[in-house]
Amino acid sequence: MGDLLSWLLSLFLLVAVLSIVLYQVMCLADLESDYVNPYDSASEINILVVPEFVLQGTLCFLHLVMGHWLMCLVCLPYLYYDVKVYTDRRHLLDVTEIFNQLPWEKKIRLFKLGYLGILLAFSIICMIWSIVAE
Repeated sequence: MGDLLSWLLSLFLLVAVLSIVLYQVMCLADLESDYVNPYDSASEINILVVPEFVLQGTLCFLHLVMGHWLMCLVCLPYLYYDVKVYTDRRHLLDVTEIFNQLPWEKKIRLFKLGYLGILLAFSIICMIWSIVAE
């Protein structure tokens, strides 16, 4: 039962990270379509960057503690990228440079969405496997 609860908790964390990244993509798309001004878009995205990093680190730590070694290894590249971006101080969007960075930032977040989608599918498969094993 504990294994199933850990999979459910990881699923909720993964959906939270996925929704944060999806919201960031929507903010960038609104900025690209000129529905919002750069200051509002950058401030909304910058508020969510650190919670995204914390949730991803918590997810990786949860898999490590619960003994889901394969899922922990799958989460590590994303976590490494987040730590690298944070330590290089490139995690926040600059309001004055946001239009120059817009295509790159959108690509990064779309790649994150794809990666998290694959991670979500893999997590659901492992959760079902855990239910069937019990």
